[in-house]
Amino acid sequence: MDHKAWHHFCTITEHKLLVMKHCFQIGLFWQGLTHDLSKYSPVEFLTGVAYYQGDRSPNAAERDAKGYSEAWLHHKGRNRHHFEYWLDFSTKAGGLRGCRMPVRYLAEMVMDRMAASKVYRGKEYTNASAWEYYQRERPYLGDGIMHPDTKRELEKILMMLRDSGERRMFAYIRKLLKREDYGSGS
Repeated sequence: MDHKAWHHFCTITEHKLLVMKHCFQIGLFWQGLTHDLSKYSPVEFLTGVAYYQGDRSPNAAERDAKGYSEAWLHHKGRNRHHFEYWLDFSTKAGGLRGCRMPVRYLAEMVMDRMAASKVYRGKEYTNASAWEYYQRERPYLGDGIMHPDTKRELEKILMMLRDSGERRMFAYIRKLLKREDYGSGS
């Protein structure tokens, strides 16, 4: 295995293990075990090796080079913890719109963002890192891309992580999972 392949394998495996650990802490055992298995598929893994940089997603580098990321299109279509998985056509909205994510996938999305921040930021990681990453992508979300309830709850949870830490955030998510609901009243 060449140098880039080994480093990419280590990066995605470290990420997967962190998500698994965090999912276990909130009671999402199956999702923790099966998180991001598609990253080991040829279309995603080989792209990851070809565009590996170590400090950001290879999908971003592929997108910069080609104008789109085949690996990302494959990934988001198979992993329900990405809000993009929940985009659907709507005649009422006049095109694509975001559907409300089930709470278990919203929770996994938070674990995914937190773990990605830990892997890519390394020693520079703080509880604010996932919020800061979200703030960088927020201008691209537009109206309707992410369902408003999902967006509101994601922002609430990421700010809770930033301001109060993992322990409080994990407790809050466990409560959400017991209710299996979230929205404007939570």
